[in-house]
Amino acid sequence: MIRPTLLVAEPEPLQALSVRKLVLETAKFNVLTAHSTPEALDLFHLFPNISMAVLVGESAIDCGAVAKHIRTATDKVPIVFVSSRIGAKCEYAHHSRSTGEPEALLELVRSLLGDPRRLEGKQK
Repeated sequence: MIRPTLLVAEPEPLQALSVRKLVLETAKFNVLTAHSTPEALDLFHLFPNISMAVLVGESAIDCGAVAKHIRTATDKVPIVFVSSRIGAKCEYAHHSRSTGEPEALLELVRSLLGDPRRLEGKQK
């Protein structure tokens, strides 16, 4: 079975890689990363069979525009909105999480898509 692929749209981190990306990749998810709204839309068009979208609600990412575009194209892709602002919302997202909790995000992703580590074990 193919590992799930996540589209993660987040502003470019000050470090080389974001903690979110590292946590998700370490958990054996494939991660496509976009650092702007246009880049997220371009990646979605290039890879329309993503398993999930994770949209980080910061100024560089228009969560509403990306989420609406994805939901217009398909109703099978769960959309998770991640924000550090209390009460921040993304109208078209299915789920919301705090940016300070990468483990909570990972638990949500696993609950929706399964655990790729178990999928790999079945292939051997």
